Amino acid sequence: MARYITTIGLEVHVQLKTRSKMFCGCATGFGAEPNTNVCPVCLGYPGALPVMNADALKMTALAGLMLGCRVPDVCKFDRKNYFYPDMPKNYQITQFDQPICIGGGVPLHEFAYPKDAQKSIAAPGKVVNLTRIHLEEDVAKSSHFEANSGIDFNRAGTPLMEIVSEPEIDSPEEAFAYLTSLQQILIYGGVSDADMEKGQLRCDCNVSVRPEGQREFGTKIEIKNMNSISAVRRALAYEIERQTAALERGEKLRQSTRGWDDAAGQTRHQRDKEDAHDYRYFPDPDLLPVDTRAFMDEVRARRPELPGEKRDRFVTQYGITAYDASVLASEKALAEFYDAVAKNAKDAKTAANLVINDLLSALSAAEKTVEEIPFPATHLSDLVNVIHSGAISSKQGKEVFAEMFASGNAPAAIIKDKGMEQMSDTGALEALCKQAIEANPKAVAEYKAGKAAAINAIKGQVMKLSQGKANPGVVNDLLTKLLA
Repeated sequence: MARYITTIGLEVHVQLKTRSKMFCGCATGFGAEPNTNVCPVCLGYPGALPVMNADALKMTALAGLMLGCRVPDVCKFDRKNYFYPDMPKNYQITQFDQPICIGGGVPLHEFAYPKDAQKSIAAPGKVVNLTRIHLEEDVAKSSHFEANSGIDFNRAGTPLMEIVSEPEIDSPEEAFAYLTSLQQILIYGGVSDADMEKGQLRCDCNVSVRPEGQREFGTKIEIKNMNSISAVRRALAYEIERQTAALERGEKLRQSTRGWDDAAGQTRHQRDKEDAHDYRYFPDPDLLPVDTRAFMDEVRARRPELPGEKRDRFVTQYGITAYDASVLASEKALAEFYDAVAKNAKDAKTAANLVINDLLSALSAAEKTVEEIPFPATHLSDLVNVIHSGAISSKQGKEVFAEMFASGNAPAAIIKDKGMEQMSDTGALEALCKQAIEANPKAVAEYKAGKAAAINAIKGQVMKLSQGKANPGVVNDLLTKLLA
């Protein structure tokens, strides 16, 4: 079988996190009753004039800065003409030849890849270049029922960024990493919640395969209707296999659009695309060109520490592993919580372990988000410091954490209430060690004869005498000294 090269380009549409729509004052909230957040402007009534949303322009410019784009001094809006039920005006206000952002790229860091692909990354450190980011208005949402269809115009007019990649993605795994990294960056900047299930981030995939050695790209097939990043990966994997098998059979592929059926795990033909559509772009006569220099200083001041930058800082500042840093930086709220804990903790690694292993598990079991953590970061810092001091053991620390998560109480109060505080006074513990040595002559003899494990029996006796409150580390040191 001949070898084939895969080429993928992604067009990602991102709803901006503005309070109002792109060219009118209607609310953009998700989940409102159909056709309630509408007005003459977003419904396309004759004579209704658009007024530009300044926040949407600033957010798009911020997205461009975070992705390394160039923001030209001037951008403008155009009309893209087409006729479809979800387009109230029969044209869309968008940007054609003078978009707000040009170039840039999305970094594919190791931990953005699917877990099962992280050990076999073909191009570590790859950055997928962007062609452009342009700003436009979203269309309405069509819903298809058994006997009819309905249109909800609440979404029509919502500010929408279209982020267009160069055809530089080589596999479904790279597409997964691209979308994961892009989603994290957009959420960090506060420009979008980027929730695919709510339609806030939508992705169209252009994919082609060609025999190795052929310079020109293969026939481009577009895939739509994917509602998660993992679904994009599955759809691309299926489509690559389908196209490759067709070429192996000697078939000629036709440029077309296919939908993804997640339940069936297959792409399905929707329509052929033999010719490019004539959208008859022309500058929107109701909207003046935008001088971006008027707000770029404000936008630059809003640029946050990005996920990759935060990961690197966590590794260098707190001495945690790259993997732990990637988990902690994967979600902005989680990263901020850990940062607040680690800054006041005497052991940032223990803090990372508690957050990753205990806190995330507890949140998952309780079906809560990071924003719903029932105690402040200072409580977790205090717990780390108590464990670090030896006042309680790591095992006891987990018990304190569980109670802290359930009640929200401070660790000091929980430790006192449960009588957990360990005995670390060397004088008192030395007396108990001597008592245990006298009571276990056989274990003492075995230890002195070279059987190191025999010390555990004596240590157990000390723990029993102290009712489990003796600090194991101090006990071990004292016994080793007394038995020398």
